[in-house]
Amino acid sequence: MRNTVIVGTQWGDEGKGKIVDLLSEHADFVVRFQGGNNAGHTMVVNGRTIISHLIPSGILQQKKCFIGNGVVVDPLVLLEEIDYLASNQVDVSPDMLKVSSRAHLIMPYHKEIDKAREDKKGDKKIGTTGRGIGPCYEDKATRRGIRFCDLMDPALLKEKIFAILAEKNFYLEHYFHTAPLDKDQVITDIMTIRDRLLPYIADVSVLLHKGSTSGRAILFEGAQGTHLDIEHGTYPFVTSSSTVAGNAAGGSGVGPCLLQEILGIAKPIPPGWEKALFPRNCLMKQAKRSSRPVRNSVPPPAGKDGADGWIW
Repeated sequence: MRNTVIVGTQWGDEGKGKIVDLLSEHADFVVRFQGGNNAGHTMVVNGRTIISHLIPSGILQQKKCFIGNGVVVDPLVLLEEIDYLASNQVDVSPDMLKVSSRAHLIMPYHKEIDKAREDKKGDKKIGTTGRGIGPCYEDKATRRGIRFCDLMDPALLKEKIFAILAEKNFYLEHYFHTAPLDKDQVITDIMTIRDRLLPYIADVSVLLHKGSTSGRAILFEGAQGTHLDIEHGTYPFVTSSSTVAGNAAGGSGVGPCLLQEILGIAKPIPPGWEKALFPRNCLMKQAKRSSRPVRNSVPPPAGKDGADGWIW
């Protein structure tokens, strides 16, 4: 198997997880390179339904898995997922999973700001998950984020959190009119889980490069879909990261020459089509459904009208 990138070519939920699970059998390494726990793959293995949000689904095939520098990671969600998979007899030890030292952590203030911002928009919401992913990428871009490597230096970690919390609390209290966060509690919470996270931290870029030069096959697992790309998607109705195949290199720390094959996954009826601003939906709303285009041959989802449009 050649090094392969799997991405969704629509708005996510195309069924990438099933393809990743199938191809993982032939790969040595499986890598997540963008997004956060706003993604999710559902797989059925030996009659058991397994759901993953952060950890690459290749872990179910007992492949070495990596979370790249392009991913933003909620540490609590990561540990919950590790425990969940371990309870299903899946080996998620540090020997099987590594997180890039350059990956950013989603902090409690990111989630509070995400929710408050969406609430403030009223009927102009963009549909964020409220999990702090966008605000975390914001701090990454403004060079104020907390990275996994910061966990290795507790004194520096506290200094960074104290500095940024002064601004975040002012923002929460005086703009959103919500309760500020207790800085000591934020520090206590992160220090409580620090020791569990440390063994998983590694320079993923180096490990992937060494693996590739020694003949290891790498599967790059994308999240969301290309139409949600922050640069090339249906802006502003997009996610906060670059979802296109090219970002597999930057989001995992390897050179683009290592991306040897790209698979784009699509399905006939994109998720959320009945609410989206597709031309078909806008025109049919105007016509009050008095006239209908030729119906697509694909059966509609259960309980929903068919996707009878001309852009599919």
